[in-house]
Amino acid sequence: MIPHQPLYAQRRARLAAQLGEGGIAIIPTAPERQRNRDSDFLYRHDSYFYYLTGFTEPGACLVLTAEGAATLFCQPKDLEREIWDGYRLGPEAAVSALGVQAAHSSVTLDAQLPRLLENRASVWYPFATHAGLAARVDGWLNAVRARVRYGALCPAVQNDLCTPLDEMRLIKDAHEQDVMRRASAISAQAHIRAMQRSARMLRAGQDVYEYHLDAELLHAFREAGSQYPAYGSIVAAGANACVLHYRADAAPVRAGELVLIDAGCELDGYASDITRTFPANGQFTGPQRALYDLVLASQDAAVAATKAGARFNDPHDATVAVLAQGMLDLGLLDRNKVGTVQDVIDSRAYFQFYMHRTGHWLGMDVHDCGSYVEPTEVGQTSERRDPLSGETITNRPSRILRPGMVLTIEPGIYVRPAPGVPEAFHHIGIRIEDDAIVTDTGCELITRGVPVQADEIEALMR
Repeated sequence: MIPHQPLYAQRRARLAAQLGEGGIAIIPTAPERQRNRDSDFLYRHDSYFYYLTGFTEPGACLVLTAEGAATLFCQPKDLEREIWDGYRLGPEAAVSALGVQAAHSSVTLDAQLPRLLENRASVWYPFATHAGLAARVDGWLNAVRARVRYGALCPAVQNDLCTPLDEMRLIKDAHEQDVMRRASAISAQAHIRAMQRSARMLRAGQDVYEYHLDAELLHAFREAGSQYPAYGSIVAAGANACVLHYRADAAPVRAGELVLIDAGCELDGYASDITRTFPANGQFTGPQRALYDLVLASQDAAVAATKAGARFNDPHDATVAVLAQGMLDLGLLDRNKVGTVQDVIDSRAYFQFYMHRTGHWLGMDVHDCGSYVEPTEVGQTSERRDPLSGETITNRPSRILRPGMVLTIEPGIYVRPAPGVPEAFHHIGIRIEDDAIVTDTGCELITRGVPVQADEIEALMR
């Protein structure tokens, strides 16, 4: 039996109730992807499919009716292939193991889908997430239309299944929150290992490269039972930290420079996402500490703004207000040119040093699904002109935060050499990121197993 089988059954029942009378949903898992010649990439299931089944084998598809009947198509038992590729559950065992009402070989999918679609009012499937799926649905529907002379009715409506599933996945239940806490704890220990190895090797006079620290992350993830990294780890030494999506490479890690690590593991289908910035040798310089404390203060403001009833944009606005003031106080921005704090915010002058949002949804996907617009207010629009691009932007009210939502809080500051920018700050990139579960009274930071205060980081690295 798949662990937590009743949980997946409950999710299927909730989704079925939203399909409307005569509705039917088709949810495939992800295909295997070829890496080179006869070698595939490490397989990872589709998040929507896993959310409804807990099943991790490739080549599977779930069909769900509005009446709650779940039919699974999965790989058939094949003892010869299982010698090479591993155990398959098979259709015979799937009914009891997964709690579905019926199961068939995936080989029969094209033959059976038209029969399942026949006489249904509408068909639901995730739009724009599976290459070729829309064409396959068209083919199945054409097979149904070929039988209309015999009295068959063909679904007249196609709906995007992402819409109801995204709303379901946006609020994490107790099981999901528990898994994400465990994933965060693993990732926190990985960051600690990387920090300590950097300082230890530099103290010993050894050459340190970004890949040494990346290796510590991977070791810690797997040693604690994580299946994979949730995303490609960012290990950026020195000026590389000013490249937002830099990947761990072979640059040297030097004493006196900062290292930015943005990395998190995936555990049982759920992502964690942590960023810490630390001095390679364990000791901040004066300019580094000044910028670090500014970013941390902006994160503190964002954390305070993250609570049920607040808006998704509130943490970002709180971050920007603190960063804008700090940029003026530290001389990164010239008051004589950019004006007051409010002027900096209105003109987006801060964008030179802070060019991303303060957070995103987190869950099965590291940038998880879910609308950032409040569904009950989607029709309330206003327009503004972006002061940097000149583009006219349509504003809609941002999402109201509710208990169980999980988001990242990740302010940063990235200083590239430019006229008027104090040289002491050149090539410094800092980001601090934690994962937060929204609660009734505020938020629970589940990634603070790794220190965030500058003094605590220095103590850890000693």
